[in-house]
This record gives sequence, C-alpha cells and structure tokens, in this order.
Amino acid sequence: MWQTIGQSKVLALLEHSLKVGNLAHAYLLVGPPHVGKTTLATDLAQVLNCQGAEPPCGECQACRRILDGKHADVIVIGLNSAKGLKEVKPQVEISIEDIRGLQRSASLPPYEGKYKVFIIDGAEYLSSEAANCLLKTLEEPPPRAIVLLLTAEETWLLPTVISRCQRVELKPMPSGEVESVLVKSHGIDGDKARLLARLSQGCLGWAIAASVDDSYLQQRTRRLSELSSLPNAGWEERFVYAAQFGSDRKPAEEVIKLWLAWWRDVMLTKCGCRQAITNVDYALALEEWGQTLTLPEVKYFIHSLQKSLGQISRNANLRLVFEILMLDMPRKEGKIRA
Repeated sequence: MWQTIGQSKVLALLEHSLKVGNLAHAYLLVGPPHVGKTTLATDLAQVLNCQGAEPPCGECQACRRILDGKHADVIVIGLNSAKGLKEVKPQVEISIEDIRGLQRSASLPPYEGKYKVFIIDGAEYLSSEAANCLLKTLEEPPPRAIVLLLTAEETWLLPTVISRCQRVELKPMPSGEVESVLVKSHGIDGDKARLLARLSQGCLGWAIAASVDDSYLQQRTRRLSELSSLPNAGWEERFVYAAQFGSDRKPAEEVIKLWLAWWRDVMLTKCGCRQAITNVDYALALEEWGQTLTLPEVKYFIHSLQKSLGQISRNANLRLVFEILMLDMPRKEGKIRA
C-alpha cells in the first residue's frame, strides 16, 4: 500500500507507468519541504523491489528493510549522508565524490533486490562538479537502476539535469485535509490540528513531525521573537542580526519564508481577511502590527522578502541579502510584539 497521502494524480501517473512497463530511468520529485517527496521515493523503492503480490505490500522483507533504511540496493545521498562512528564536518553541498560513489554502485547489478534505487535528497545542493558528473549517469543509464532526485528548489538545478529526468510535482494539500489526517490518523486534538495544518502550508510531513516534536514550534517561537524586536531596533542591532547568516542557505531560506508568512498575515489582517492568516495563534499580535504599520510599508517589505528568496536561489551572499532586508524593513518606535 502506498504511504504517500494527498497526491492522487502523481500516484495515478506512476501506477500507469508501472502497469505498462514504462518507468523513466530518472525522476525529479519537486515540491516544498515536507510535502512528501521522501515518502514517495520510499514508496517507489518498495514498489520496484517488493516481494509481495500487490506492491508495495509494506510487509515483505524487502519493504521492511527499505523502510528501515537497511536495504543494500536503496542508497540515499544527501547532505551529511555519510555514516559511521567518527564525526563528520557538516556539508553545505553534495560533492562529486558522492556522485562518483553512486556511479560505482550503479555499475554493479542489484545485490538483494530487483532494482537499484538511488535517492538524491536535496538535489539542489549538488555542487556544479557533482551535477555535471551525474549527467553521465542520466545520459547513459545503467540497467535495473533508477535515480530519484528530490528538490524543493528546482531553479537551483542545472537545466541539463532537469531535462534528463521525468518531472513529478508534489503539491501542498488543502489545509482542511491536513487537519483531517492529523485528527483521524494521528489522534491530534482539534485546536492543535488546526494550528499545525495552517502552519504546515499544506505540507503534511511538517505537520506530523511538529505534532510529535516540540522543537518545531519552539524554533518558530524563537524566530518570531527575534523578528518582533527588529522593526524598532537600531541599525547596529539589525546588522548584528544579519551577520549570523553565513554560507548555509537552508536556515536562511527557512527564516525568510517564516517572515514572509508573518508579513503576509499582517497584510491580510489590515485588509480584513483574518480568516485566511497562517499564524492563527498570533492573531492579537498581528492586529497590533497592523495598527502600527501602514499597508504600503507592509507590501514593500513583502516584495523585498520575495526578492531575497530569488537572490538566495542564485547563490547570493547571504549576509548581504539579510543586510539589505534590514535596510528595507519598516522602522518603528514603540513596542511591537509577536
């Protein structure tokens, strides 16, 4: 049974390809973080190696080993995918050595299953050398091997890599469907399920993870607290904040997306559309922000945030991106709470 939820069109496409024996040698799974790309990749790996009558059965030895990350023919490559007892330096990109290892493995037949499945998690972090090295495998695919590239930022990939994969887009689920899954399948109470569904922005994986791991909401609270102090902070304090962002794009992007959701909520509140806000647990604070800031100021900064995401996708200097945001952020005297 497929574990992927809320992607009926995608599953129908893949099931048809399996039925007629027309699977691509490489798939590009595109969608925001936690939308279900990893779950779908795991489902595909199980389908291709399942020993049951109706794959993926989820019960046979192959399906269980894949789910546990122990199957010899299902190989995951990503940031910090190296395993072992020694500590490894955090990676900021997937290296050419990782892809050369993939190629060596792909040149050999499957060891315990029917297919070798290579899952490149976070394909947007492929270095330019790694991406060009991967092209050889995509252009001359080995038999009984499939490559699954997972990305939340398709624009970061080389066009030549994209063109050699079959693109599969996973779209966020409606908030109501996420809430329903949380209540019915995970036993989350209604108010918390509603909040998590809104915050997930349709990404069920995030909502499920946040329901069992308090650190998700704690991190959000901390980041919103930092944000609340910035509009009435001096320039020195703003630039000290910007200086913390170095070369790691992922947390920088997460912060900007959180800010974008917040400032969008401020705009919606000012326009009388409170029922559409994401941060429903901060409704009163959003009212205060709406009374303190003008609509042109809010719209201008939303535009700045959107522009900064594009700059990050083009590998701009992160500290400079945040320094510009500090200059663009509306500056107000008095207390602005979050």
